[in-house]
Amino acid sequence: MRSAKDFFRPLAVGAPAPVREVPFRPSRMIHFFDPGNEKMAAKVPAIAPAVDVLLGNLEDAVAADRKEAARAGLVAIGKSTDFGDTQLWTRVNSLDSPWALDDLITLVTEIGDRLDVVMVPKVEGAEDIHYVDRLLAQLEARAGVRRPILVHAILETATGVANVEEIAGASPRMQGISLGPADLAASRRMKTTRVGGGHPGYLVREDPKDPDVELPRLTYQQDLWHYTIARMVDACAAHGILPYYGPFGDIKDTTACEDQFRNAFLLGCVGAWSLHPVQIDIARRVFSPAPADVAWARRVIEAMGDGTGAVMIDGKMQDDATVKQCKVVVDLAEALAARDPELAEAYEAAWKEQNR
Repeated sequence: MRSAKDFFRPLAVGAPAPVREVPFRPSRMIHFFDPGNEKMAAKVPAIAPAVDVLLGNLEDAVAADRKEAARAGLVAIGKSTDFGDTQLWTRVNSLDSPWALDDLITLVTEIGDRLDVVMVPKVEGAEDIHYVDRLLAQLEARAGVRRPILVHAILETATGVANVEEIAGASPRMQGISLGPADLAASRRMKTTRVGGGHPGYLVREDPKDPDVELPRLTYQQDLWHYTIARMVDACAAHGILPYYGPFGDIKDTTACEDQFRNAFLLGCVGAWSLHPVQIDIARRVFSPAPADVAWARRVIEAMGDGTGAVMIDGKMQDDATVKQCKVVVDLAEALAARDPELAEAYEAAWKEQNR
């Protein structure tokens, strides 16, 4: 068994030292684009300032005969684009594919200093992360990359979900984990062809009002992904990394998309994937705490003083546990406001309104 101290030593001579804490950078939306698509590539400079994370996708949705073009396109974009505060991520091909090794070798050696995170699909256990961890260290050393590239895993198989805790703690490079509902549904033999979201057949029905008379009974659609998201959030929180909702495939159903994103936000996720520009603003809105909620949280923190004891505010008891909850909201709001001037202005206006 390796010593815990070894976790914070580079896995290759000349590689940068591993991070000791995952830096929290706003990542409300991970916006996917196909770097081999000329029309999409041309829009990157305009889209980059509008998103927290821009991800060059090399895996699903990129046909086999276009894999090399997508990889070359991402290298060209990485070299030529000023991303400012926006993070550049990539989703490489799965580790059992013939393209994954070339993806990592090419991207790290060509644009390693521009690349923040490598998203690894279909991760099933710590061994997948260990493989990528060592390989990234070797490539960083070869290319002279000055800071470690972080790793993000996607839960897309039943085995991956069963091993989510060991995946979350497999390496100091672990930045976060996303839910991959479509592949996971297939792996579990779930009978849905939707990409994320609920299903009208997955429901509960109210009890009969009169057992002797057949009357209409209300039904309530349930969330197929609640258990998995909650388990993923717990694993991430326990290991100091970040959980994300994945894709919502029905681009036209913006209402259901917003609902699904908000469910994930309330459960503890920090962001979601955006597959189309229309989902960018949804993710920005949902994964940013509401100004009124931030103002209330600040009020509770102020009233609680040193954070001990209990106070009554508007008829509601607040104690040390609620202060911790409120600090989660305020800390997130401050991190987002530092990047988003409009949000900062909205938070300040709500605070002034609360104190009138």
